[in-house]
Amino acid sequence: MLPNPNDLLPAMANALTRHLNQRQISEPRFIGIRTGGVWVAQALLQALGRDDALGILDVSFYRDDFTQNGLHPQVQPSELPFEIEGQHLVLIDDVLMSGRTIRAALNELFDYGRPASVTLVSLLDLNARELPIRPDVVGATLSLATNERVKLSGPTPLTLELQTLAN
Repeated sequence: MLPNPNDLLPAMANALTRHLNQRQISEPRFIGIRTGGVWVAQALLQALGRDDALGILDVSFYRDDFTQNGLHPQVQPSELPFEIEGQHLVLIDDVLMSGRTIRAALNELFDYGRPASVTLVSLLDLNARELPIRPDVVGATLSLATNERVKLSGPTPLTLELQTLAN
């Protein structure tokens, strides 16, 4: 059974607050990865009681499998309403699986400048990493069968759905 994302957010907000306080980060910049990461970021900012500007990253062109997937008609430009150079960033995604989306996000962010730090927040970690990328704050960790995937729907309410891939 999949967790309710809305039940995970208060604990994630507390863990993120502790993480930022331990690192003495008082003015983080929040960035959500389109689309599910943006939804999670919006909900997390609300749980934190913050109204910070939210950066939106579309990493489609930065994916290492872009040529295999082809141009997706819903690719949109990234929107970063603040400087990246020297900033403490909180990068938020919905589901961490292989780590390739996060690698693509980091590549894109570094094209905008060199951040002081990047804190990774993920609603779910599926324990299916292909790259050595781990979240600093995670809502829940799951292990799925190789033919299973999780899809986040939203933005309100956030819901998770378990999908089975055809063989």
